Amino acid sequence: MKLVLIGDGESPHLLKWARALAPRVELWAASSRGFSPEFEALLPAARRLALNTAPDHGGGNIALLKKLPQLGAWLARVDADWLHAHYLTSHGTLAWAAQRGWRLRAQIAGSAWGSDILVTPARGWAWRWLTQRVLQASAVLTSDSRHMSERMQALGAKSVMTFPFGLEALPKQGAKKLPWLFFANRGLEPIYRPERVLQAFAAVAAAQPEARLIVANDGSLRAALEQQAKDLGLEARVEFVGRLDAKAQASCYAKARWYFSLPQSDSVSVSVLEAMAHECLPILSELPANRELLQPGSGLIMAEGQEAELPARLLALSAQAESAGAANRAWVAENGLFAPAVEQFLNRLNSLRRS
Repeated sequence: MKLVLIGDGESPHLLKWARALAPRVELWAASSRGFSPEFEALLPAARRLALNTAPDHGGGNIALLKKLPQLGAWLARVDADWLHAHYLTSHGTLAWAAQRGWRLRAQIAGSAWGSDILVTPARGWAWRWLTQRVLQASAVLTSDSRHMSERMQALGAKSVMTFPFGLEALPKQGAKKLPWLFFANRGLEPIYRPERVLQAFAAVAAAQPEARLIVANDGSLRAALEQQAKDLGLEARVEFVGRLDAKAQASCYAKARWYFSLPQSDSVSVSVLEAMAHECLPILSELPANRELLQPGSGLIMAEGQEAELPARLLALSAQAESAGAANRAWVAENGLFAPAVEQFLNRLNSLRRS
């Protein structure tokens, strides 16, 4: 089976799909940007097309649409069985337009990533119409939460495969947990609400002298967040470490007992799955997809305005922290590994493949 990934070749998420698919299909890839070095090592140059734009997943990607003739002509030469588009309102649009404009025999498989379904269609009728067209043009669709699948079906998707964008393998164990170490590594951008993480940690720090917070990743809010930590008197207890490589990030997960993820919109986050696999107890925002992850006593949901209640809730949960962490890891082992989901996905593509 010949399959073309269409997405952001500099994204670690697309790279993970490529690693999973490369041994199983004849894999090609078209990137709206360039390709990460790992991607270049995975696929020969003859099977890659870099459009070298700088798209904004929020929209307004005129430069990307101008690359459609180049992409369409390349896809016509490739003559794939499947175009697998990641992020439906940008790369899904490209796949749909290329399929129609160049009369490609390839079918479209579309993978939703989150805001392309949960945010973009609500921006206006044009965005909703475009999302619906891509969903209806896709023979196979994937989603990483039941909540997002329901939204896709409400927009006209006929059938959606639902599985977490899971881990490639369970992490090793062995590090000793620090009872009051907190870790946060979502992007330092407004949608992830990192300022709320600091507000919540401030409430905990006032009650627990041992509490420390590591903030990884980067973004447009970093300077404001560092100032916020100073204004809250937390500069000695909050460490901003920037973007971490996989080894350093795994070390933070392994040592931290608690993990913050408080975005305003999200589906099932890979970062939360990673934290759970490292036996962290997540502190999550009140979102439907987060309810799908947590079992009773395995973490907590913090609704708006509940920051002051957090210290007491964590203290009550800490009494069973070891068993709760082990239960989180076991849940990921059963429900959150990527390879079994990819196998099911490819079985579906093969069953629908045109001769």
